[in-house]
Amino acid sequence: MVYTFEIIGIAPALNFFCQQQELAQRPCGVEYLGTSPCTLDALLGSLEEVPARRGWDLDQLIDTVIRFWCSNPDLVQLWRSRLRDAGGDALLVSRVGHIQSLQQEFEWLLGQ
Repeated sequence: MVYTFEIIGIAPALNFFCQQQELAQRPCGVEYLGTSPCTLDALLGSLEEVPARRGWDLDQLIDTVIRFWCSNPDLVQLWRSRLRDAGGDALLVSRVGHIQSLQQEFEWLLGQ
């Protein structure tokens, strides 16, 4: 399977938690991850529970995140800076999922 990973923004921790609760109420083919430090280790750590819930391949997920991290150093630095500027209660929000699931997620959002 082909996975995709993106850093999509910064959010207050409480807002991220509320959004996660809303997403749990509907089928969603992607996972949104919130991490406090903007580090590769934190992102990889946040992936640990995803394969168990989804039946996804952890090694492929890790490979996808590492490839993103190594291929986009300027983007990573930008988000690290924005997270630092946002303050202590903010989280770096990223999205991981199958390419096909991401397409379904976009179609659902456009239908809203």
